[in-house]
Amino acid sequence: MGSNSYKEPEEVEQPEVVKEEPPTKKKKKRKQNPILKAVQSVMDGTILTKDSAIKSLPFVFFLAFIAILYIANSYYAEKKIIQIEKIKKELKELRSESIENKSKLMLCSRQSEVFKRIAPFGLKESVVPPHKIIAINDTSKKVKN
Repeated sequence: MGSNSYKEPEEVEQPEVVKEEPPTKKKKKRKQNPILKAVQSVMDGTILTKDSAIKSLPFVFFLAFIAILYIANSYYAEKKIIQIEKIKKELKELRSESIENKSKLMLCSRQSEVFKRIAPFGLKESVVPPHKIIAINDTSKKVKN
């Protein structure tokens, strides 16, 4: 029997294939918009590693503090407006109550109403009209200092 041996494959030359690119638009390198770069650096956090960002942190904190004060001031103003409206409503109610009490007092202080109220006590209405009393000032008794 024969021995097994490895036979080397014969090399077959293949024709070269030239790849042609389809006639499409060539890719141009686009320059990034500086605004787009800035937004991208904010979004991915690389802006925080720059020295200029670290130097401007106190100013950013100041702006954040001012924004918080602005929001707090608007809430305070809204609260005051609500209080003013409540007080206006209460004032309107008190004014109408005052007018009602004045009309009741006017009704009760009429001469006919007073007579009706004092009749059970045995008092009678005066028939004699009142007299005017005129006081004359005496100027001769003035004290001089």
